[in-house]
Amino acid sequence: MRAPKRWADIAPAVLVGVFQLGTGRGASMVQPERVPTNALGFALLAIGPAMVLLRRVWTTPALVVTTVATCLYLLAGYAYGPVFAAPIVMHFTAVIRGHRRAAWLSAIGVSAFIFAYTRWIAPAPHVDWLHNLSAFTFVLLILTVAEIVKARRERLAERRRVAMEESRRQASEERLTMAQELHDVLAHNISLIHVQASTALHLIDDHPEQARTALATIKQASKDVLSEMRSVINVLREDAPRFPTAGLDRLDDLIARTGLDVTKHVEGDRRPVPPSVERAVFRIIQECLTNVARHAPGAKVAITLEYGPRELAIRVADTGSAEPGALTDAGGGNGIPGMRERAHALGGTLTAAPDAVGFTVVARLPLPAASPEDR
Repeated sequence: MRAPKRWADIAPAVLVGVFQLGTGRGASMVQPERVPTNALGFALLAIGPAMVLLRRVWTTPALVVTTVATCLYLLAGYAYGPVFAAPIVMHFTAVIRGHRRAAWLSAIGVSAFIFAYTRWIAPAPHVDWLHNLSAFTFVLLILTVAEIVKARRERLAERRRVAMEESRRQASEERLTMAQELHDVLAHNISLIHVQASTALHLIDDHPEQARTALATIKQASKDVLSEMRSVINVLREDAPRFPTAGLDRLDDLIARTGLDVTKHVEGDRRPVPPSVERAVFRIIQECLTNVARHAPGAKVAITLEYGPRELAIRVADTGSAEPGALTDAGGGNGIPGMRERAHALGGTLTAAPDAVGFTVVARLPLPAASPEDR
């Protein structure tokens, strides 16, 4: 990156130097009334390109030196023309780099000097209003173009900044989504493993076959948690889906793995729903079943999915249990707040509270209107 940037600094200075020094003697030949370009004239012509080379480092001082050298060149009586190349570049650069005040003051000073020179200092003083107006208009045009270019660059920079901010915001949201997915995957499967391990330890002496079933469930749960963690982590790959898959098509497998007494009912016209809603429904039901396994083992669970015209309602109710849960003393956790956050993120609601028998969770998630093909 250094070489192209260095060349971008040098190339304009070389071009301006070749133009000013190369056309200096030619300009004096077509203007015989002016002083022929000599060593002093070429030295003054060389100052401008040297300042163009330093324009990024000392913008304002380089502009002032270029302007003074130009005025001295004219005062010495040398030919018009080539000496104005460097001031054009320097005034343009000063505006682009944010030195607007210096550029405009210098432009006003140059315009005033040209007027004074043609009126009182030139070998044949005269007032040529058309000439002076043309010079002032040209200077104004250069500064106006520079202001337009600068404004365009600032707009592009602002767009890039906004795009970067949006990219960082999306990346942050995706990290939060992955963290939430990992929490739900780990909480459910580790809780299930813990409950089944406690059951196996309790039954291993008197009911080894039932203990074997619990151990088989532990094996499957550990396999599932590794698979789901891999699915979540694969989101980091460029060719992977933006979000891990956890949809309603896996709901029956989820229920079967818990080992709970679960009944599921679907009401209304079942239809495809957005992936974000599918994922939220799956995780909410998963968290509910995890809480039952932790705090109310042996309870019966009823899951109801109701497809409405504009929302999908999820109701998970359990009958409670007289037995203490295997993880009753494990702490409150973030299960219910996490479910509520999922519902609120989609514009829905979630309530969770004990009832006369056990505990009930009701979530309502908005859905797009059903299309004729879905009916």
